Amino acid sequence: MRAKILLTVLIFIGLVAAYGALSWSGALDEMMNSETLRKHVEGLGLFGPLGVVVLMSLAIVLNPIPSAPIALAAGAAYGHFWGTVYVAVGAEIGALIAYGIARLVGYDVLRRWLGRDLSLGVFGSQNALMAVVFLSRLLPFISFDLVSYAAGLTPLKWWRFAVATLAGIVPASFLLAHFGGEMASLDSERVVEAVVALGALTGLPIAGKLIWDRVRKKAVRTEDNG
Repeated sequence: MRAKILLTVLIFIGLVAAYGALSWSGALDEMMNSETLRKHVEGLGLFGPLGVVVLMSLAIVLNPIPSAPIALAAGAAYGHFWGTVYVAVGAEIGALIAYGIARLVGYDVLRRWLGRDLSLGVFGSQNALMAVVFLSRLLPFISFDLVSYAAGLTPLKWWRFAVATLAGIVPASFLLAHFGGEMASLDSERVVEAVVALGALTGLPIAGKLIWDRVRKKAVRTEDNG
């Protein structure tokens, strides 16, 4: 128990120190600018793709670091296909690291507090948990980072989490990389198309939720009237 507490403290200190170092050095500000990132990534030559993967992983583990500029830079530097691949791989690795940290330092503690309650309801179904993770990856207003940490505190198996995450992040990764690539091309017509596609990714899940809520409320009213 003491070893786990010590490990938790060390991980926390490490994350805070990493964020502080990035902020103090000015690197954090540069990570907010996709054009600056693109130049840095391209300057790495053959190690550029590795740089994208590392940056994406870091952005997932350290919540305050935005991942969108990195994805846009990857698309601008490597195009739609490879930009998507590098972004998705980095996001997947980062998500697994966040999941692993939460599982390692928090799951046992939570299980001691909640006991059997942790396995009741939706938490008792691996398929339901996978669906929750998958759907959360499609909703841009839900924090990717926090979902990864939260999933580590549930009984969801790591490989199920990995599959659900990968399936959910590929569409968003492609659109962000595509948008970055079109921005780099300076073709106004193609940029507009990319913006529309990105807006659709954001709007469709919201519209789906609104429709689902209306259908559910209508069903409840029908049952009450019956």
